[in-house]
Amino acid sequence: MAFLSQTGLRLDPVLNHNFLINLIDSSSSLASLTSTVVFDVLAGGFMECSGIEMSMQPEEWKEGGNNGRVLKFPSRVTWSNITLKKGLAANNSLWDWHYGFVEGKGKRRDGLIILLSDLHVPNNIWSFSRGLPVKYSGPAMNATQNNVAIESIEIAHEGIYQVPLIGLGSAAISEIAKLGV
Repeated sequence: MAFLSQTGLRLDPVLNHNFLINLIDSSSSLASLTSTVVFDVLAGGFMECSGIEMSMQPEEWKEGGNNGRVLKFPSRVTWSNITLKKGLAANNSLWDWHYGFVEGKGKRRDGLIILLSDLHVPNNIWSFSRGLPVKYSGPAMNATQNNVAIESIEIAHEGIYQVPLIGLGSAAISEIAKLGV
């Protein structure tokens, strides 16, 4: 933290409305790319992303002769499903991805979830592996309302990881922009 105080960089909380999501075929040779330039992307932007969560249920051990406490040890980590929502458009990309598994032709997708700063520079990046669409939801239709038709996809995956130190670069760029350099 001394570095931050010496340089004057601020690490203010980031607004949560600027984000990108890239999905790529896990079996593709492009799956190993960690950049935001992805060619096998599901069409359309997403309006909401939720489920960037992990939890660990501790393993309990009742030690003989120690009646005053129960020892707790780390156990397996479980990952929540990621839910993506977007306005229904003319393409059927989310439906097709999920329905591909119904037909036995589906392909898993790796993904990048990129939270952008106010300057649209990556501030945080999460990468999930081997995404599997487990639930597709079409729009709720109601003739008495004039809301946007929303579709969603729920993705199970085999782990999500946060790319380290991205926020420091974003903070530095933000400070440089303020100085007008």
